[in-house]
Amino acid sequence: MRTQAREIEAIERRVIACRRCPELVTYREEVAREKRRAYRDHEYWGKPVPAFGDPLARVVLVGLAPGAHGSNRTGRMFTGDASGEWLYRALHRAGFANQARQADRNDGMQLTDALITAAVRCAPPGNKPTPGERAACLPYLEAELAALHGVRVIVTLGKIADDSVHRIVKISGAYRTPRAAFKHGAETQIALPASPEATILASYHPSQQNTNTGVLTEAMLDAIFTRAQELAQAR
Repeated sequence: MRTQAREIEAIERRVIACRRCPELVTYREEVAREKRRAYRDHEYWGKPVPAFGDPLARVVLVGLAPGAHGSNRTGRMFTGDASGEWLYRALHRAGFANQARQADRNDGMQLTDALITAAVRCAPPGNKPTPGERAACLPYLEAELAALHGVRVIVTLGKIADDSVHRIVKISGAYRTPRAAFKHGAETQIALPASPEATILASYHPSQQNTNTGVLTEAMLDAIFTRAQELAQAR
């Protein structure tokens, strides 16, 4: 168990030090210098954002990328913006998080049996990473999934996250059932080197574009984590 935690810590140190994508480096650091007026007194993180949560997790959540004034500011996945408010409330209701409130890295948030990561670790302009940037970041996600022995469920938050995880399956894993087309609640049974019996569980992303329009409701997100618990506990 300690070895697994050390492996995850080593991966996240590499993530934080990454400068593979010059345009993303320039953008994330420019945002951190200029800041949004509402956060002018905040010290922005301005670096790639590492995974957050339980290194022994059976449930892994994969998001898209840090928000420019969310995780790029706070330095923690899904923290500091509206998407994070939705996600952590749902995780708290499901018992994965010790609290619903999220604000910054010092707010006391702890996750149990869940770890949050992303397809891309730097805030991209317009929240739209290029295919090249997604490819450059993929090895970090692949390394995390290889280090997380015993993962039973991978919740993909949005299609880009879903595509990234499926790409890893094609590279280093295998399908136990045919790949399901992306839609909320879709399931695909897979095998990865460290997780021979896992399920990709697709979810719409808790972005304001989805939550403000009713494409994603709290009940729909709760249903995802209820199902994740069932799959994680299944033998």
